[in-house]
Amino acid sequence: MQKKLFSFSSLSLFLISLLVLSCKNQENFESVARAEDRQLSQEFKDYWYSGEAEITSYQLQQPRYGELRSGNAVLIFVTEDFLPKVQVKANAQNPENLPVLKLNTTKNYVTGIYPYSIMSSAFLPLATKNHAIKVTNSTQEWCGQMYTQLNNRGEYYVESHSYFEGEADQKFTLPRGTVEDEIWALLRVDPNELPQGTKKIIPSIEYLRLHHLELRPYKAVCTLSNGSYSIEYPELSRTLTINFEKTFPYAINGWTERFPSGNQEMTATATRIKSLKTPYWKQNAEKFTNLRDSLGL
Repeated sequence: MQKKLFSFSSLSLFLISLLVLSCKNQENFESVARAEDRQLSQEFKDYWYSGEAEITSYQLQQPRYGELRSGNAVLIFVTEDFLPKVQVKANAQNPENLPVLKLNTTKNYVTGIYPYSIMSSAFLPLATKNHAIKVTNSTQEWCGQMYTQLNNRGEYYVESHSYFEGEADQKFTLPRGTVEDEIWALLRVDPNELPQGTKKIIPSIEYLRLHHLELRPYKAVCTLSNGSYSIEYPELSRTLTINFEKTFPYAINGWTERFPSGNQEMTATATRIKSLKTPYWKQNAEKFTNLRDSLGL
């Protein structure tokens, strides 16, 4: 009889544990929607809900291995509906969809004989003042590939893969907070929402992975001035400064990024070439190739 009672008690504890875990997971899924509401202006809606993306090309000078490399960068901003649980683009209208401002950033440059191709994506919720729902980064070059994904589910769930020893396959969590990759989209919504003063920020995933640094929050000094925003990381000897137009839609004119490369401190620069408002996802026919020429690509 005692053995049966023990078995029933164990089963009960197991079921209770599953219920608690299920509730906790549901809370994590919903957490991205639990924040102060954001009031979007009509000006914002007219610009960003026009059925077009904003594509801007930049001339890039990027330090790598202690030398300055010429290349290009592209920022693609577009609004879309996002599924909050699986955290991917929604294919159909649904009351549970979350509106986001998506930023895809691409960088391409050549180091000697071989090229670098880098892409980062950040998905910033628009209905609430919350952190990015998801951030991803991938790097391809002739030595191999790296991929990192961060999902906001109450805390940050991080999965990272790399061909470098000591970085191969990792899964871990981080406390939720500001990530540098979301800053660019937040700036386009309202520069006054940007963090200011001394903060803890997770730096650019691209930067941390390319320099084989631990992905975690670092102390940062954030400064918003007239048409520019800077983040200085004393521990990394790195400073990012984004230059933008002072009035809506706060277009990004370019940026500088100062950091150690090789045995010296060097500065990356990006200078705007051209911007287009266009539904690029409909323009995959050969006749649209000339649009790349207009972007200087």
